[in-house]
Amino acid sequence: MERPIRVCYFGTYRPNYSRNQIMIEGLRRAGVEVIECNEPLWHGIEDRVRAASGGWLSAKFLARVGGTYRRLVEKHRQVGDYDVMVLGYPGQLDVPLARVLTWMRRKPLVLDVFMSIYLIAAERGLTARHPLTARLIYGLEKLACALPDLLILDTEAYVRWFQRVYGVDPARFCLVPTGADDRVFHPTQVPPRHDGKFLVVYHGSFIPNHGVEYIVEAAALLRDTSDIHFELIGDGPERDRVQALAERYGLTNVTFTGWVDKEELPDRIARADVCLGVFGTTPQSMMTVQNKIYETLAMGKPLITGESPTIRRVFEDGKHLLLCRRADARSLADAIIKLRGDKQLRMNLARRGNESFAKFSVGQVGSRLAAIISRESVLGRITRCSQ
Repeated sequence: MERPIRVCYFGTYRPNYSRNQIMIEGLRRAGVEVIECNEPLWHGIEDRVRAASGGWLSAKFLARVGGTYRRLVEKHRQVGDYDVMVLGYPGQLDVPLARVLTWMRRKPLVLDVFMSIYLIAAERGLTARHPLTARLIYGLEKLACALPDLLILDTEAYVRWFQRVYGVDPARFCLVPTGADDRVFHPTQVPPRHDGKFLVVYHGSFIPNHGVEYIVEAAALLRDTSDIHFELIGDGPERDRVQALAERYGLTNVTFTGWVDKEELPDRIARADVCLGVFGTTPQSMMTVQNKIYETLAMGKPLITGESPTIRRVFEDGKHLLLCRRADARSLADAIIKLRGDKQLRMNLARRGNESFAKFSVGQVGSRLAAIISRESVLGRITRCSQ
């Protein structure tokens, strides 16, 4: 009997980040043996922002990078034989070292790009404030796209962006959807609420591409509809600005909860009458299907999110979820009122949305990835993955 494929999951990737957890667990469910070779570099989002704001020039940071990679090389030395190395997200910085190590062992290298670090920095205003860092990040990401044998993204729209910005041949990309961790997010029974409120819940980061400010604007439009209440779960660089907006409107129908434990989050979502996705218009927001969308569908809750060609390629408006115009608080408010007044529509969206999620479970994501990185596929350099 042929032994399972062995994957060295390598790099300074964030081990607790949902994308990495889904990919690793998915591979294991697909019968792939995964050996994690991980040495975290970053201490959190603020640490990454400081580095992108010029902190990478400090001797202390460079020493930390050097120490991290020395430990990573030592861990790799202790890893036995494997068939393929996969770089977890974010892995762009790890590509040069990984390429040398895989060349030495004559193994193929796969990079899960997942998101452009250059685009993230640009959307958060870091590249405009720090041009030197912007050029460094751009050059690093371009190199990171050139060296691996295969690249992985989640949507065709993102593949086209990398082709346009970096000149990467689309045939070098394979598509693996983001999905959600159905070990955590699944239909959950919670005690019924008796507060008389129609609860609208958002969970996620307060960043430009999520457009949380439009949720607050919608809450302002609905302030006189006394039974509708908004709960915004999460944090991020935009939270202070968004919370100040709510205070300026004097809103009493919005609660800012902050981050909650991963174990508590599903119960919070399960309590909602309706959940919210993303409403921003940044390039990344328009090109991706965010985690929170898959997570909400996985839990069998009705969802409202901003429309985009990418979303429409995956889900059907009015069947799996309800779409509204992006950056349009009135459109969002109208969608909330529509669902508030139509319990049957809410039930249908919840059921059909949950059924549609079956294609994006951990098992399905893992099967897709396992097929891509099979020894024959990687060594043959598949050219039809993005089709």
